[in-house]
Amino acid sequence: MVRRSTQNAISMKIEAKEVAVEFHDLTVSYDKKPVLWNIDMTLPKGKLIGIIGPNGAGKSTLIKSAMGLLPLSSGYVRMFDQALNDIRQQVSYVPQRETVDWDFPTSVLDVVLMGRYSKLGLFKRVRKADKEMAMACLKKVGMEAFTKRQISQLSGGQQQRVFLARALAQDADLYFMDEPFAGVDAATESAILDVLRELTTQGKTVIVVHHDLQSAAAFFDWIVLLNMRLVAVGPIEEVFTNHLLQEAYGGKLTVLSEVSELIKKRRIPSRERY
Repeated sequence: MVRRSTQNAISMKIEAKEVAVEFHDLTVSYDKKPVLWNIDMTLPKGKLIGIIGPNGAGKSTLIKSAMGLLPLSSGYVRMFDQALNDIRQQVSYVPQRETVDWDFPTSVLDVVLMGRYSKLGLFKRVRKADKEMAMACLKKVGMEAFTKRQISQLSGGQQQRVFLARALAQDADLYFMDEPFAGVDAATESAILDVLRELTTQGKTVIVVHHDLQSAAAFFDWIVLLNMRLVAVGPIEEVFTNHLLQEAYGGKLTVLSEVSELIKKRRIPSRERY
């Protein structure tokens, strides 16, 4: 069922034991100007969840605030009914690729091993098992042949795959990902999507900031429709509708008819494979 920000909203009820993340009356401001207003919702476990909305809607702000990277003006976020600091090892965050200093001198393998740091013992020594885990994660994203390559020498799509491998190496239960499909070729997009879907089949929860409406129709189980406030949240069949998309995007939505057709077909448009 859909939870919406309007007065006549139908409340979404999720059993407490099935809740992955709860946002309660969350407001976030930049320079005293609210960017997110009173976000109140619960997101279920084991789903691939897309956060969509127009530019400036607060999509990245939402997951950064959940990760404690931004101060809250009001409200709180709980994960598995606990505060982030109590379960930080269970939560992984993949930032936007553009925000990372890719000139930092480190190898692909070392980047992925960073995902193991929270699992290391008292002396923080990388064990054989950690290296094996890192290699397995690189193999999942098709980057096992690049272990010694400097991260700065990779293409954008390859860098994104390595960051995904680092997140996988953490072996978390909840993943926040900020635009993981941005600027990648079709082959990398498909590889990332396959990995994310595999995570949800394992009972993991994956929450993705995404900007492409045309692919969102095929990618996600659930949708958070955002425009500084919560427009709607729920299963894609109930939220990804012309009416709710128009409410979120207004006159800025120029591909509404195309998206409507994609909703019916539940597939992404054909793209050239690289």
